[in-house]
Amino acid sequence: SITGPSGAGKTTLLSLLSGLTTPTKGRVLHNGVDLAKVDRYRFRSHDIGVIFQSFNLLPALTVAENIILSMDASGKTFDRPKKQIAAELIEKVRLQPEYLNERILHLSDGEQQRVAIARALSYDPQIILADEPTGNLDLATQDDIMGIFKDLAHAEGKCVIIVTHSPEVAAQSDEVFQLAPLRER
Repeated sequence: SITGPSGAGKTTLLSLLSGLTTPTKGRVLHNGVDLAKVDRYRFRSHDIGVIFQSFNLLPALTVAENIILSMDASGKTFDRPKKQIAAELIEKVRLQPEYLNERILHLSDGEQQRVAIARALSYDPQIILADEPTGNLDLATQDDIMGIFKDLAHAEGKCVIIVTHSPEVAAQSDEVFQLAPLRER
């Protein structure tokens, strides 16, 4: 987890790690390669999955369509039908199979967050970045979402980086990095 007060640069750090932004000084390396010198769109659609605080799901689409859209955007080829993969991902994030055909507008915040996680996993990235993934959720749902992240890290060997204001989320993380306010640096 990455913690710190508002304005300390947590979201900026995630933007740099995801290749959405390039640094004005220094470098961001992935497997020894400077992100500023690679196709960052390809990096974001193959190597890294981003989970946004506001979910960024398309409300007019179903759960399956949101997940499959991300798979299509990755340009990757898959060894089985995309809808089957979407169904497996829904199960992985602890939603019932019938949710696959639900429109996003019909889902609670916790359910939408699970779909956002499934979408980020749809092209099998090794790195997952999550910006305040539990900020809008009750404590029970927060703990369940953290359980999903722990499974991804411990059982699947994925690197999961979470930006959070929540001491409870940070306490459940393997490592915690505290960013100081800019004026203290």
